Amino acid sequence: MRRNRIIILGVLAAIAGVAAPVTVAWQWSQQRAVAAEQQRLHLLARHALMRSERTFRDASNALRSFEPLMEAPCSQVHIQRMRRTTVRTRSVDDIGYVENGLLKCTSSGIEHDIIKVSPPQFLMGNGMGVDIDLHPIVSGGKKMVGVAYLSHKALIDPVRFADVITDAEIQLAVVAANGAVLGTLHEPDPELVKGLMNHQGAGSDANAIYAVVPGDGLTAIVIEPRSKLEARLRNEQIVLLPLGLLFAALIVAGVVWVSRRRLSLLGELKLAVEQREFFVHYQPIIALDTGVCVGAEALIRWRRPDGSMIRPDLFIPVAEEGGLILPITDQVIDSVIADMRSALVADRALHIAINLCASDIETGRVLDVLEKSLAGTGIEAQQIWLEATERGFINLDAARATIEKARARGHAVAIDDFGTGYSSLSSLQNLPLDALKIDKSFVDTIATDAATSSVTPHIIDMARTLNMQIVAEGIETQAQADYLLERKVEFGQGWLFAKALPAAEFLAFYESRRPG
Repeated sequence: MRRNRIIILGVLAAIAGVAAPVTVAWQWSQQRAVAAEQQRLHLLARHALMRSERTFRDASNALRSFEPLMEAPCSQVHIQRMRRTTVRTRSVDDIGYVENGLLKCTSSGIEHDIIKVSPPQFLMGNGMGVDIDLHPIVSGGKKMVGVAYLSHKALIDPVRFADVITDAEIQLAVVAANGAVLGTLHEPDPELVKGLMNHQGAGSDANAIYAVVPGDGLTAIVIEPRSKLEARLRNEQIVLLPLGLLFAALIVAGVVWVSRRRLSLLGELKLAVEQREFFVHYQPIIALDTGVCVGAEALIRWRRPDGSMIRPDLFIPVAEEGGLILPITDQVIDSVIADMRSALVADRALHIAINLCASDIETGRVLDVLEKSLAGTGIEAQQIWLEATERGFINLDAARATIEKARARGHAVAIDDFGTGYSSLSSLQNLPLDALKIDKSFVDTIATDAATSSVTPHIIDMARTLNMQIVAEGIETQAQADYLLERKVEFGQGWLFAKALPAAEFLAFYESRRPG
């Protein structure tokens, strides 16, 4: 009934759109432009916050490395170590040693003048004291931010708290929890920054568009004058309005068609979850050096009651948007246990990899579901691997907490489809991952002249540097397998070995590929 009501409302909206194409085009272009700009500002604020948090983290780690102090204070060894730490820590401009409120020495040497060091203005949650308005002699009187921990103090250029590249009209401020401004870009209005401290997310008012992203003790605020957006909107509307007169009927009809299609698929998905229409196929994972099958990746499949199959790349995005991906993941777990329990109990070397959505990586919810589902089955936690795509690592701190908890319970964790999303070497270094899966798009370029053919060896080297096992996806030729084996890639999966198989066929395949 709800679906019919939504469809009727969609038809009425289409009729209204055809009747007033100029109004629709005007409002639609404005809303889309504002939403897109807010999203862009939000991403910029997240990036600025990550850079600022990294600056604080690096400075904190540098200061903590001196406590307790193992050398004699202000000895040559102590000064040299401060100098080395300053050079190696990008965010730190200088480090000094403070005793009884006086600066005794810095990374430059013994301080012969009497220089008093005031107590920090406020403390961060990690115990670091912060001063935001220092003008030390060593910087030539330039304003600096001070970060202190016990007997050492570091100087940081405020520019490092707003170290991003953006348009001249976009203003940025990074603010501490007490309202102190640590760094700015393009001189934002202090009163406006203060007023936005209690906001969160993207928004706008009559004068500006803004995004506010809070973090661990810091908040990034990005502001853009609305006048800049309005100038672009006028140019866009001059083009859109005449086109709207011509194409309004087609556009509205297309929107109605797409909306009904999406609503229909979402409605079927809800019924499929309730009636448990999902099942699992298993993509074998092969040890490239021996040809032994060591496990499989569990891949979700959906068969409608009429027997037709729906491709995962069609229904999984709809399930994620419609809030159905979590119960679908739970059904995958139930299916794996039902299908593979006997084999897993009989052979502890066998493992099954289960894909996790970004939400489960961020919240860690699935770990409790797994623990409850495995209880009493005889299956050991280390036999269930967890795979997450790079979208799951956008919130790096939350992802790290989930991964550490999973590994503490015995699960191995792999990053899936590496190189196709948001991850970088720096983020990988901060995540305690066990394995890296090379995406099929890179494996396909092996022994070809494709522009990305040189990426695969770099990914392999990166994984080796981080002590990760490597699984290559989508191997279809022996030449690809030989190339990967030559570079000591441990595992592979793909049609060269077998397609994704139903449970019974996989178990037969596994028996044929066991050691001996």
